Amino acid sequence: MHLPHTAHTDPSPKDSRRALVSSFLGSTVEYYDFLLYGAAAGLVFPALFFPETMDPVLGSTLSFIILLAGYISRPIGGILFGHFGDKFGRKNILVITLMMMGLVSVAIGLMPTYETIGVAAPLILVALRVIQGLAVGGEWAGATLMAAEHVKQDRRGLAASIAVTGGPTGSVLATLILALFAGLPDEEFLSWGWRVPFLLSAALVIVGLFMRYRVTESPDFAKARAAGEVHTGTPILRVLEKYPASTVYGILATAGPLFMQALLAVWVVPYVAAQGVVPRQDALYMLTFSSVVHIFAIPFFAWLSDRYGRRPIMLAGGLVSVVLVFPMFALFNSDSYWLVAIGFLVGNPIIQASMYGPIGAFLAEKFETQDRYTGVSLTFQFGSVLGAGTAPLMANWLVGLGNGGRTDNIAWYFIGLIALSALAVFLSKETLVRTSRPAPRPGTRESVSP
Repeated sequence: MHLPHTAHTDPSPKDSRRALVSSFLGSTVEYYDFLLYGAAAGLVFPALFFPETMDPVLGSTLSFIILLAGYISRPIGGILFGHFGDKFGRKNILVITLMMMGLVSVAIGLMPTYETIGVAAPLILVALRVIQGLAVGGEWAGATLMAAEHVKQDRRGLAASIAVTGGPTGSVLATLILALFAGLPDEEFLSWGWRVPFLLSAALVIVGLFMRYRVTESPDFAKARAAGEVHTGTPILRVLEKYPASTVYGILATAGPLFMQALLAVWVVPYVAAQGVVPRQDALYMLTFSSVVHIFAIPFFAWLSDRYGRRPIMLAGGLVSVVLVFPMFALFNSDSYWLVAIGFLVGNPIIQASMYGPIGAFLAEKFETQDRYTGVSLTFQFGSVLGAGTAPLMANWLVGLGNGGRTDNIAWYFIGLIALSALAVFLSKETLVRTSRPAPRPGTRESVSP
C-alpha cells in the first residue's frame, strides 16, 4: 500500500540552513551528554559508585546495566515526546529535551560517590540515566525531522543525515574531552578530572538553545496543522494501527548498525586497553579520530541514498558489515598499536556508517507528517534498545564464552543481528521516488511508503 503524497512547502534557503545547523548542534549536545556516560561507565563509574570490595568485572557489568536503563527509557521518551511533537510541533519539544539533557549531565558531574552517600549513589545514577534516556528518546526523531522537513524532498536523505551526524560529533567531543582528562594521574582523574566533561555540558546547552530558539517550525507540520490534518487522538495507537509493517521493519533495520555504534563507543575502548597494547588514553584518541571520519561517512552514504535509493545502499552496507566484522576484531586483538587504530576506522566509518547513513530518511519517509514524530521515535528507539542498549552486556557475556576466539562470538552475534536488519530493509518498499535520472531532480515530489 502506498500512502498519499505528503504536502510539502519548500522553505527559504535561510530557514533551511538555520534548521540544519540547529538540528546538528542540538543533536551533538544531546549525544555528547548521553555518550559521555557510556565512555565513563567503563573507565570510571565501577571505581566510584560501587563498593571498593566489589569484583571489577561485576562493577563494570552493573555500570553497563545502568547504561542499559538509559536505553530502555528511550522508547518511553520517544512515545511521550512524539505524542506532543505530532500534536503541537517539533520546535518546542526539542528545546525541552535539550534542557533536560544538560541539567542531567551537570547533576552527574556534581554527584557524590559511593564512599560519601553509600547505596544512594548508584540509585541516583540510575534515576539520572533514565531521565537522560527520556530526553534522547525525543531528540533523535525531532532533530532528524526538523532537518528533513526544512529541505526539498530530493535532499532529505542528506539533510536527515546532518542531524544524525550529531551522534558521532557528540562522541568526538565526549571521548576527546574525557581523553584529555584521562591523562591525569589516576588519583586526580578519579577525584575530579572525570567530572569536568559533564560540567562542560552547560556551555554546550546554552549554544544549542540559542540556535533552537531561532529556528522556525517545520514547514510540513505547519502545513498539516493549517490544513486541519493534525489528529486529536493518540498518535502511538494510530501508528501501530496504520503502519504495523513499517514499525517492525524500522526497529529491525536500526538494531544492527546501532549495536556496532554502541560496541565501539562503550565496550571496545576498555577492552583494547585491557589487552595492554594500547593505553587507555590512546584508545580514546583512536575512537575520537574514527568518529571524526564517521562524521563525513554518514552524509556520504546518505547522499548515495538520495541518488540510488535507501534500500540498495543499506543492503550493500549490510553486506559490507558481514564481510568486515571478523577482520575488524582481528585488528582489535592484534599486538600492533597501529592495527588496533585501523580497527576503529573499519568499525565506525565503514561498517557502521554504510547502513546507518540513510536511516533518518528511510524511517521518516515511512510515515505521514501528522504521525511522523511518533513513528520515527518509536522505531528508532526500540531499535536502539535491541541493538545499542544490549551491546556492552552481550559483548561481556559473549567474550567470556571463549569458543577458541576472544571475540568470535561477538562477531557471529553481530552477523545475525545485521542479517535481521538487512532482511527488514529488503522487505521494505523503497521510499525514495525515482526519476528518469540517477539523481532526483530538484522539486520532485516524493510519495510516502509504508
